[in-house]
Amino acid sequence: MKMYLYPLLVIIAASSFGIVSTIIKLAMRSGFSVSEAVTSQFFIGFCIAVCIFLVTNRSKLSFKGVKILIFAGILTGLTNILYGHSLNFLPASLAVVLLFQFTWIGMLISCITKRQFPSRIELISLIILVAGTIPAAGIIDVDLSQIPMQGWLWGLAAALCYSLFLYVNGKATASMSTSNRLVFVSFFAFMITAVFQSPEIIWNGTLFNEGLWVYGLALGLFGMIIPVFLFTIAVPKVGLGMSSILSAVELPIAVMVSIILLSETVTTLQIAGIVTIIIGICLPTILDKDSLLRNNQTTYKKSSKEIAKESSI
Repeated sequence: MKMYLYPLLVIIAASSFGIVSTIIKLAMRSGFSVSEAVTSQFFIGFCIAVCIFLVTNRSKLSFKGVKILIFAGILTGLTNILYGHSLNFLPASLAVVLLFQFTWIGMLISCITKRQFPSRIELISLIILVAGTIPAAGIIDVDLSQIPMQGWLWGLAAALCYSLFLYVNGKATASMSTSNRLVFVSFFAFMITAVFQSPEIIWNGTLFNEGLWVYGLALGLFGMIIPVFLFTIAVPKVGLGMSSILSAVELPIAVMVSIILLSETVTTLQIAGIVTIIIGICLPTILDKDSLLRNNQTTYKKSSKEIAKESSI
């Protein structure tokens, strides 16, 4: 059962990301803009990360290996910024589908970095995921002819950044605790967001006096703390290719949460698409047990070597 622990952590992390779009919509219903909601997400997320570090660590903040975390934080912020830009040109359903392309982009990055082709099970799973995406997002009847090129580019750029985030976040920094890494990733994510979004909400009263902090707290937890924390632990164990497939659970969760909290309607076709995606996610986890076991054993050996090196030093 232990071999399923890390895939489960990836699924939980991706599921928490799936809740974010609904929370942003709820914030918009309360009169806040997307830019304000995203800024509150990363500011409060950073504050929570600092609190977690102070409670769980007695040692000082370590800066060893911080370079890779700078990229992880920047990519986290850029994913949200680019996705927000795509919504200016695309219907929300199509924007979700474009972001969802991180599944095959992540697989491609994994193949390039490892210099090997994906397994047959991974390819079959990927095809099933792509097949289920369009009906699950409900864009069968959407007219795509009038959508400007900028929308497509922003959406695909967001998917690329998300894939690169998974890749970079999967690079273990053995010399640094998970909470230490969380502080740096959240800080740099907030910095890049503050440059392009609405940092003025922190001092003009919008965040605390007008109630935006409630949405910021939820966004910070589900869109920053939980996914980054769990991805940092699980992606090195599971691998980028498998993590990309498992992260596809984000779309079904986004649809289901919007139905529950926003009272959005769902069609039979969407339900069929969601079921197809879930099948695509489950296939490699159930059928490729040996691969999961190899990944866990390989990571354990690497960690042991790194600990031995640090001990000798």
